[in-house]
Amino acid sequence: MSIDAFADFRMDKHVAIITGGAQNIGAGVARTFSGAGAKVMIADLNGEKAKATAAAIAAETGKDVIGIGCNVTVEADIAACVAATVKAFGGVSTLVNNVGWGAANDDPLSVSVEAMVESYKLNTLSAMRMTAACRPYLLKAQNAAIVNSGSRVGTVPAFDFIAYSAAKAALNHLMLGLAHYFAKQIRINSVLIGTVITEGYAAAGLDEKAQYALAHPNNLTGSAGTAQDIANAMLWLASPAGKWVSGQTINVSGGGTRIRLKPE
Repeated sequence: MSIDAFADFRMDKHVAIITGGAQNIGAGVARTFSGAGAKVMIADLNGEKAKATAAAIAAETGKDVIGIGCNVTVEADIAACVAATVKAFGGVSTLVNNVGWGAANDDPLSVSVEAMVESYKLNTLSAMRMTAACRPYLLKAQNAAIVNSGSRVGTVPAFDFIAYSAAKAALNHLMLGLAHYFAKQIRINSVLIGTVITEGYAAAGLDEKAQYALAHPNNLTGSAGTAQDIANAMLWLASPAGKWVSGQTINVSGGGTRIRLKPE
């Protein structure tokens, strides 16, 4: 008699919406979920890239993957994304709030109020709005789950990314509250992502020296993460394998900085 140790990680009969799914971590999550059997809607500000990524994943996995343009700060775009998903796949069982971006700053008190508000809209409120739009379908689904791309900077002092870190801290607490609100109905968890080298770091204003330092961190594993590392954690949380996990913020960050009290 053989044992299928991976059976609970399969996502057949699941329908997932992944925001910010056209590239980097989001694309890795979309590819992994599709490979596990889910039908996937990739929602991204860049609609053409979302469609191209969807086509590439579908060709690789042989599963149904669609891409759609979606600005997650615009209510009409969110509604259209959810409606298109339901029309194509019959419902929504899984939501991955992956969208997120932030710019570096030198003086945290020089960051404008407008920039703080825009960061909150993108990194926090978008997840709340997506959750609200998906709620009617999630409540009907088996193994309904929401997984959020949090960030380790939302839990540690990050004065040089003050708008982003504050918004991600708010996301953590928002989703914890919703996990308790939807108890016994929808599982909600967040992954606190550490350093994963993507194209976004250069776009955020980090020079080559800073990017090199991030790629060679002093964490417990001695390495930066990959999109696949995050996708693997999210698959666990979204699939039946994670059915006893909810209301958690889980660090996937190489273990964090090594601490030693005695000087070396």
